[in-house]
Amino acid sequence: MSTQRRRFFARALGTAGALVLAGCDKLSRTDWFPKVLNVAEPVNNSIAKTVARMAMAEEFPESALSPSFRSNGTSDPGTDAYVALAQGQFATYKLVVDGLVENPLALTLADVRALPSREQITRHDCVEGWSAIARWKGARLSAILAAAKPKANARYVVFHCADPMNEDGTGFYYESIDFEDAYHEQTILAYDLNRAPLPIANGAPLRLRVERQLGYKQAKYLLRLELVESFAHIEGGNGGYWEDNGYQWFAGI
Repeated sequence: MSTQRRRFFARALGTAGALVLAGCDKLSRTDWFPKVLNVAEPVNNSIAKTVARMAMAEEFPESALSPSFRSNGTSDPGTDAYVALAQGQFATYKLVVDGLVENPLALTLADVRALPSREQITRHDCVEGWSAIARWKGARLSAILAAAKPKANARYVVFHCADPMNEDGTGFYYESIDFEDAYHEQTILAYDLNRAPLPIANGAPLRLRVERQLGYKQAKYLLRLELVESFAHIEGGNGGYWEDNGYQWFAGI
C-alpha cells in the first residue's frame, strides 16, 4: 500500500476531528464522535496488519520544517509538582521505568540524554485536523527497554504523564503502545525540538514520538514507563485516556 493511500485512510478516519477544530476534549463529549471511532477501529486495525508495522514514517528535509509547532493537548500541566520541576530546570526530574521488568530504572534527564539517540524530521498529524513538520531528537525507547530488561510476559509500554485531565487536578494523562512500536527505529523519547530543549508547551522534559500514529498517541510530560501484560488494571482498561473516551487504540497513519 502506498504512502499516499495510507494517509488517505488515516485522514478519512480522522475526518470528524478535521470538521470540528474545537479540540479532542469537546469531540469526546459528543454522542457521535466516539461511535465513529469505534466503528473505524476494526478497519484501522485491519489496515495496520496489511501495512508492514515496521515500515518507516516519511522523513523530510530541513527545508520542509514548519514555521512553528503548536501545542497539542495540554500546554502546561500546572500542578505544584510539575511547576517545581520546571522552575528547577528539571534538575531533580526522574523517569521511572517499572512494571514487568527485571531491572527497574529511575533515570535523570542527563541519564536519558546519554542514551543512544536518534534525530528525525517528521510530520505530526493531529486528530483535530492540523499538521506540522519538526525536527525531533531523543533517546531510543529500545535502548531504555534494553536497560530495563522486560520480562517474558510484558507486551505493552504504558506512558504515565504529569498533565491532569480533570479540573480538580486529577485523572492524569496516559497512553500506551505495543512492543512492535516500542522497538521501532523511529520511536524515541524526545528531549529536543528543532535543536533546542523541548518547551513546556510541547511536553518538557520528555515526550513520546511514535511517528506512524496520530498526535494523541504522542504522550507528553512523561513521568513513568510501566511495562504490562494487559490494560485491565489501568484506568478504563482501553490503553489510553482518549481510548477510554471512545478513540481507537491504534491510530496509524
